[in-house]
Amino acid sequence: MSGVHATARIRACADGRGGTALPVLDGEGPLAPRRTRGTAEEARVVLVGAMSGPLGGDRFAVEAEVEGGARLRVGSAAATIALPGQLKDEAHYAVRLSVADGGELRWLPEPLISAKGSELYVTTRADLAPGARLVLREEQVLGRAGEEPGRLGSRLVLRIGGRTVLDQELSCGPGAPGGWDGPAVLAGHRAVGQLLVVRPEFTERPVAARMLGAHAAVMPLAGPAALVSAVAPDGRLLRRVLDEALSTLD
Repeated sequence: MSGVHATARIRACADGRGGTALPVLDGEGPLAPRRTRGTAEEARVVLVGAMSGPLGGDRFAVEAEVEGGARLRVGSAAATIALPGQLKDEAHYAVRLSVADGGELRWLPEPLISAKGSELYVTTRADLAPGARLVLREEQVLGRAGEEPGRLGSRLVLRIGGRTVLDQELSCGPGAPGGWDGPAVLAGHRAVGQLLVVRPEFTERPVAARMLGAHAAVMPLAGPAALVSAVAPDGRLLRRVLDEALSTLD
């Protein structure tokens, strides 16, 4: 017996009139991508969860491809909540993103919440051409209000021009390596997030490393990219920190 396996696919391309077309917008099972009102240049898509999950044993994947000259913004209608299921297997959620030269992707989903008893592994891979642009926000909240977290593993990989410029993993919750909630990692906070910003102009004007308050930092990467890492007591405060960081980098 296995869980639900589902994949959503989005492909954006230039429509030849200065806008963005979506020749592929397809989902199945719990993953339902919907086009919403965008701008003259940018197409917008919201991922709608059609059922609870991911639950134990589920395998979800989202693939988004942005071609040259296209601009795509992807969000989600609500937070994703990892829940325990009848199956004892771990759940997996894979996000695969690619952006061609001259394309731009803004990947801004709502937070992922790791509920007590759940076990989820999230992998996000972004593969960009040297002239591509990206804003990627990732937020994880450990447990619902007053709840212990589940086991949550996440990996974030960024490749630019075929070269890996970021490959980091985080493991939290019961069974995670010791120290995940200690002062070197979460320091007792319940929300953790990353913001990746890739801009070709960072090659000429690299981002300077700096602190953003006591629990967030901006780090330049070995490429035209910057990473913001933050922890906060809850998801609301985490979003505030990441939004403030984005306003200085975007």
